Amino acid sequence: MKDQARAFAPASVGNVGVGFDILGHVIEGPGDTVTVRRIDAPTVRIAAIGGTTVDLPLDAPSNTAGAALIAMRQALALPFGFEVEIDKGIPLGSGMGGSAASCVAALVAANALLEAPLSRQALYPFALVGEAVASGGKHGDNLGPMLLGGLVLATAEHLVSVPVPHAWHSLLVHPEAILETRRARAALAGTYALNEFVAQSANLALVLAGCHAGDAALVRAGLKDVLVEPRRAPLIVGFEAAKAAMLAGGAMGASISGAGPSIFGWFEQRACAEAAAPAVQAAFKAAGLQSQAWVSRIAAPGAQVL
Repeated sequence: MKDQARAFAPASVGNVGVGFDILGHVIEGPGDTVTVRRIDAPTVRIAAIGGTTVDLPLDAPSNTAGAALIAMRQALALPFGFEVEIDKGIPLGSGMGGSAASCVAALVAANALLEAPLSRQALYPFALVGEAVASGGKHGDNLGPMLLGGLVLATAEHLVSVPVPHAWHSLLVHPEAILETRRARAALAGTYALNEFVAQSANLALVLAGCHAGDAALVRAGLKDVLVEPRRAPLIVGFEAAKAAMLAGGAMGASISGAGPSIFGWFEQRACAEAAAPAVQAAFKAAGLQSQAWVSRIAAPGAQVL
């Protein structure tokens, strides 16, 4: 068996607007890289964290990667431990799944060191434990696509890959601002009307049906977040203008990526997504924020051993 492995986990778009905590897809380009080494001591140690100026926890139980590996060790009764080095490539507090990426990359690397590696589905429960350290809850909208690639429906116990036409692309624009997940979740406190849940359920059903059928018209009809976006949008400077620019550029729909402040849009062709990016970035610049943009296949690959 190998003593060391490295894995890369891509960024992701959580929620995809209509699937709060249960729907997500990966983004090609940015991601976290994690190196895991087998050690004789029956423990998990975080040796180093690079790629960020923010002090992230080196205490393994308080770190998403560390907590996930602790859960794996305990569940499999492993006689050895792991030492971990994390290289962050996803901006913190960006709504791009940074905490999930470290967790998934660590699990995929550690899995490569097992005598009998587990399936990606079998790694999911450990990933949920890790994600909960950062967000305060077990939700798989970022974890699922990172593990399986593409667009994934992630429930408490199941990961379901959702087919998407290869021509469809996502535009993700990240303004240089930080919105912590816990603050974004706090904005969702309060009561909701039953008709809001009905409308959101209908929109989710339209998007899933449109993906399965390759029917962009169904996605255009459904890719509208009526439940969460209205409560989080005020936290994101320049959001309304950026979203309007995304839709004016031909997006099938656009909304907040994860907890924000990043924004995403779905396009039927890569060229359309690329053409829309400057206007979206200009909207954020008008609000005083520089930004980065990525165009990616929605059906992009998930985490990989390097």
